[in-house]
Amino acid sequence: MKIKKGDKVRVISGEARGKEGTVLRTFPKENRVLIEGVNIVKKHAKPTQANPDGGIIEFEAPIHASNVMIVDKQGVTRVGYKTITETVKKKEVTKKVRVAKKSGEVLD
Repeated sequence: MKIKKGDKVRVISGEARGKEGTVLRTFPKENRVLIEGVNIVKKHAKPTQANPDGGIIEFEAPIHASNVMIVDKQGVTRVGYKTITETVKKKEVTKKVRVAKKSGEVLD
C-alpha cells in the first residue's frame, strides 16, 4: 500500500468526497484505510457491561484506498517510489522512499 498511518489524505470519490483527515489505521489485505472524521457510520448496540446504556454508536468505517489521495503542499498528489543512496558511518546505504509525484518531495 502506498498510503501509511499518519498520512494526511483527501477523499476523491464517494459520499465523503472532498473531506480531509489523517489515516488512523491501514488494512493492507482489504486495501482499505481508516481516516479520522471521515465515513462516519451509525450502529445500533444492545446494552452490555461495557456500554450499559446501549443506543446508537457513531464510529469511522474504513474506505477503499483507491478513493483517497495524499495531500501535499501543492494539493493532492500521487505517490511514487525512489531509491536514495545515503552515507551512514562511512557506508553507502540505499533506501526505498515514497515520493510525491507533483512536487518530487520525499514523504517518509
